[in-house]
Amino acid sequence: MNKLLLGIIGVVVLLGAMFFGTYNNLVTQTTKIDGQWAQVETQYQRRFDLIPNLVASTKGFLDQEQEVFGQIAEARTRYSGASTVEEKVESANQVESALGRLLVIVENYPQLKSNETVARLMDELAGTENRISVERGRFNEMVRDYNVSVKRMPTALIAGLFGFHERPYFQAATGAETPPEVEL
Repeated sequence: MNKLLLGIIGVVVLLGAMFFGTYNNLVTQTTKIDGQWAQVETQYQRRFDLIPNLVASTKGFLDQEQEVFGQIAEARTRYSGASTVEEKVESANQVESALGRLLVIVENYPQLKSNETVARLMDELAGTENRISVERGRFNEMVRDYNVSVKRMPTALIAGLFGFHERPYFQAATGAETPPEVEL
């Protein structure tokens, strides 16, 4: 009887350890994903800090391009008002689209390309875009690992019990593969 009781207690302890270990792993993965999204947002903030300087540096040359400046300002405002990751991704994609149009415009104005301030800001912006790409890739890797965990058994049972669900990947906006066209 003692051996049976010890065996049952051992099994309960083992199952409890597995249960708590799985739960803690899901919490850890969720926290890492949130932290990685914060890294993406940090790079977005860097981009948003650079854009007004680039816009101000080019405005004097490009009074006729006010539509692009308005789109950039509107997209930045939408981003700051976004409350979910999905809304922020959509707003960031709008910023990228408007920014892409601005960069095409700058490329079409040789006097802008030769302006030292504009050239420096464009270099900083290019570096920031690379950082954003890296951070988004890391975010998607973490989301992939988490989503696999949430779908696997027996983790899927514990995830469902405590409300852990699949997380969305960062996805580019529809049409992002097409370069912006600007008519001057």
